[in-house]
Amino acid sequence: MLARIPHTRLLRAAGLFTWAMVGLPLLYSWMGPRLPGAGAEELALHPLPWQGWVAYLAFGAVYAWLTRDLGRWRRHLSDYLLLVLLTLAALGVSYYHGSGLGSVLLMVAACVLPWLLPLRWGVIWLLVSQLAVAPVFVRWLGFPLLEALMQSMLYAGFSGFVFVVSLIALQQANAREEQRRVNAELRATRALLADSARVNERTRISRELHDLLGHHLTALSLNLEVAGHLTEGRAREHVQQAHTLARLLLTDVREAVSQLREGGAIDLGAALRPLGENVPTLHIHMDIETPLTVDDPERAHVLLRCAQEAITNAVRHSGAANLWLKAWRDGLRVVLQVRDDGRGSERIIAGNGLRGLGERLHMYGGELAIQTRPGQGLTLTMTLPVAPNAAVACPKELLHARQSVPTDPGISGG
Repeated sequence: MLARIPHTRLLRAAGLFTWAMVGLPLLYSWMGPRLPGAGAEELALHPLPWQGWVAYLAFGAVYAWLTRDLGRWRRHLSDYLLLVLLTLAALGVSYYHGSGLGSVLLMVAACVLPWLLPLRWGVIWLLVSQLAVAPVFVRWLGFPLLEALMQSMLYAGFSGFVFVVSLIALQQANAREEQRRVNAELRATRALLADSARVNERTRISRELHDLLGHHLTALSLNLEVAGHLTEGRAREHVQQAHTLARLLLTDVREAVSQLREGGAIDLGAALRPLGENVPTLHIHMDIETPLTVDDPERAHVLLRCAQEAITNAVRHSGAANLWLKAWRDGLRVVLQVRDDGRGSERIIAGNGLRGLGERLHMYGGELAIQTRPGQGLTLTMTLPVAPNAAVACPKELLHARQSVPTDPGISGG
């Protein structure tokens, strides 16, 4: 049963359970002296004042909020402020209670550090926060300074273990997210390959019908026409009937060849839709024209790769929560527009992703336009002719791929 529960939820539950268990000695220190028949040990307990209870309850509330959905929320400034509050609350419990229970809460807080801070800063935060409890061991528990530092380092070792476990959980979450993304891309590519194979097979059959049957039927029709001039009587009537049937058959073959070629377009929408599935950190909204077909398999593949790169760029660099993908046919072109609600920027860095995306489009006569504003996300508008001979003039607002990827510092494109 536990194997079915996500490891992030197990971490959250374990931390909340430990926080609740820390509350038992705090509650006992407050209730002990008030119990009937309390002895000297109970009367000597140091009850936690109301400030300490506020710190204890604040720790639980902040921890529950920060771990509400590990790996699925974006980091904001408020999360770092809550991390500071979480650490101060744990220290407050130790200072107001005069015990090392705050060090136990800091072990719980170590579970959150890998999800918010880089590895180096997470380790530094862990060590400094545990050393901050050392004065409690010296003043209230009477430890010598060296023993107090050793006690703090002992708790730091326990916290390090929790930190590493949480770090492994983070790595697994990232690997699972990457696996989901790759799986969506593979499904989209498989759909495109299946459609391309179908188109190629129809094209091959139509070519064979045209080259073989069409050639032989044309020759047969010509020979029957000659035979009609050389025969007389009833034989001539039969030859003319055979000639008429041959011409009708040739017309049927040509119509069949035309239908096979016309039905050989690739459904680009069926290949794009799987990209919107299983992206846990990004809510993708699809608006794809139906039907959306492309005659050339290579161009369909280019548009699919462009959509994949745009989604990957939004996941890795934009900090967006939503992405809108819109695709439609505009005459002899297909227009693919990808917009997110990320941070945006005044300037753009042409990283490998955006630069490669523009170059890929340019190779097939396509174009790329980039629009971004601070707080308004990034919008990529890609246009591509549906066939090699279908290139048409694009609107003035769509820049050429080589010119529309500026190199000023700002947003990174992968």
